[in-house]
Amino acid sequence: MTNDAYTVTLPEVQTSSMVFASPHSGRLYSREFLRRSVLDDVQIRSSEDAFMDQLIAPATQFGVPILTATVPRAYLDLNRACDELDPAVVQGVRRRGHNPRIASGLGVIPRVVANGRAIYSGKITLEEANTRIDRYWRPYHDRLGDLMAQTKQSFGRAVLVDFHSMPHEAVRAMTHSGLSRPEVVLGDRFGAAAHGDIVERIETIFLEAGLKVSRNTPFAGAYITQAYGHPSRGHHAVQVEIDRGLYMNEQHIRPNGNFDSFSKLMARIVEQIAQIGQQKLPLAAE
Repeated sequence: MTNDAYTVTLPEVQTSSMVFASPHSGRLYSREFLRRSVLDDVQIRSSEDAFMDQLIAPATQFGVPILTATVPRAYLDLNRACDELDPAVVQGVRRRGHNPRIASGLGVIPRVVANGRAIYSGKITLEEANTRIDRYWRPYHDRLGDLMAQTKQSFGRAVLVDFHSMPHEAVRAMTHSGLSRPEVVLGDRFGAAAHGDIVERIETIFLEAGLKVSRNTPFAGAYITQAYGHPSRGHHAVQVEIDRGLYMNEQHIRPNGNFDSFSKLMARIVEQIAQIGQQKLPLAAE
């Protein structure tokens, strides 16, 4: 099912307590938006989680619902709170304390894409910002909330696995500091958003697939992980960041020569993650 804000793909029968989502893979760039931007058609896609929705698509075969965004992150960031408005890009907004995401240009209406490149030459109106939020942000989160509630009702718990991609150079600093450069970063807000056993099992799946994994460094999870991860209520959330260099040419935003083999690897990974939701967890998980 598709509407303006999202696409939801449901399995014939949901057999797992997992819910998969990809809030940054939206790629419907309107002509009006492209005209208003100072970036070209490739630059504006640099913060998009391109192809992530395709990589997790097999999950429905294993009883997991998938929610993906339709609008691009450069237009509206679904992984931000709806009130994280940037006064440097939205007219009539007052600065309220220090928010590092807003300060870096990555509020709910982004000011920049990757590498700090400005999207606009000026500002948009507060009315337009609110229209974007009402038309896309609220329906996406309403649907995600419904999926989590329905899953919790059916299985006694709901586990959101929120899939993202990270630029290959995003973790270069870790290499410089002597740490092994991760290919996958799992974020659970340092244990606050998901039961440790769930994160441990997801981590083991990626490790056994031959991938290097880190937890919460440099990405611990943003708004979605915080808003939907409440283990005491039976709601868990884990953010998964995957190195784009494993499957795509980042400069041209197209699949690279490893895309097909990585897609097959991801199909096995999502099957195994789906199976976590078919298993019993310790009572302390809830």
